[in-house]
Amino acid sequence: MGTWDTGPFDNDSAADFADDLDDAKLEDREALIRGILTRTVDATGWLTEGEQAVAAAALIAAQCPDGAPIDTPYGPEQPMPAFPGDLRTLADTALARIISDQAGAASNWVDPEDWKQWQANLNRLRAVLAPPPPSIPLFDGER
Repeated sequence: MGTWDTGPFDNDSAADFADDLDDAKLEDREALIRGILTRTVDATGWLTEGEQAVAAAALIAAQCPDGAPIDTPYGPEQPMPAFPGDLRTLADTALARIISDQAGAASNWVDPEDWKQWQANLNRLRAVLAPPPPSIPLFDGER
């Protein structure tokens, strides 16, 4: 397993996942992303697809307000479909699971000196993916 930086596609597993997405039909890409995220959320023990889940979450975040575009030669080259809103919550849950696994597989994905930067990148993704708080209606007479 090779990791060369702290971005969501800066490792062999995520780059291979990007290739899988490029090879899939447009209408099948959402299912691939949903599957990776669901398996990560439901995983017990070792997070075997966590690196791909981070990449999937970044693709979803890219479609959210304030989301950063995927601008890396290791990400997918083909366009992604418009993702449904429920994938935001699933991606956020998957990232929470990955971040909480400091002693597990996630600790092997980046060099120890890069851990804080990698974790900050995941927290930024989570901030974009988190749904906005519900608006509180004003009572009569309030502005």
